[in-house]
Order: sequence, then structure tokens, then C-alpha cells
Amino acid sequence: MAKLLIVEDDESVRNFTARALSAAGHTVETAGDGLEGLEKISATAGDYDLVLSDIRMPAMDGIEMARAVADAFPGLRLLLMTGYADQRERAVELEGTVSGVVNKPFTLSELRQRVGEALAA
Repeated sequence: MAKLLIVEDDESVRNFTARALSAAGHTVETAGDGLEGLEKISATAGDYDLVLSDIRMPAMDGIEMARAVADAFPGLRLLLMTGYADQRERAVELEGTVSGVVNKPFTLSELRQRVGEALAA
């Protein structure tokens, strides 16, 4: 299947998401914030099929990370997630750079569907 990077500061959400996508057959790596995510992406020269990132995080948020990733690795697919309406509005400025925003809380089937759609795009 696909090689995914999940960037999420909430450990329980990060672990749930990683387990769910691993169970669906994907190879999954994780990062605890945008800075760590950007470091992993850079260290692998963007060798992920999809980066699934929370928007609101310490150190570097998902919007900042998405901008940096889009500049350095324009072909890398990005999918954001958030539970905050104001953060979804911030993601609008990244239209064309990200494959959309997954609203938290999400169900397992919803997560798998959105990841599948982003990979197919």
C-alpha cells in the first residue's frame, strides 16, 4: 500500500491514527509536531506517499509545515486534520497544496476513506 507520515501532537490521536492506517495495510511513521515532521520529510527527501498532519500543534503548526513541504517537495501529497473551525478556515489558503481537511473527531472508516481519496488524487 502507501507510505504515510502522521504528524500529530496528541499522542492518543497519533497512536489511534497510526494503528488504524497500519491495519489498512499502509506503512506508517509518526512525528509529534510540524518541526519533527518537516525533519523526517527532509531526511527522506519527501519519500512519503501522503503526509497526514494536524493543523494546531506546538513548535510548528501544520499550515507552516505544509507551506515548507510544498516549497521543498511540490509533488508530496498533504492532508490536514483539525477539530477547530478557525483552523479549517486557515487551511483554505492552502487550496491546491493540500488534499483537504479531515474534521476531528473522525471515525475509522471516515479516516480511511479520506486517506484513500487523497492517495488517489
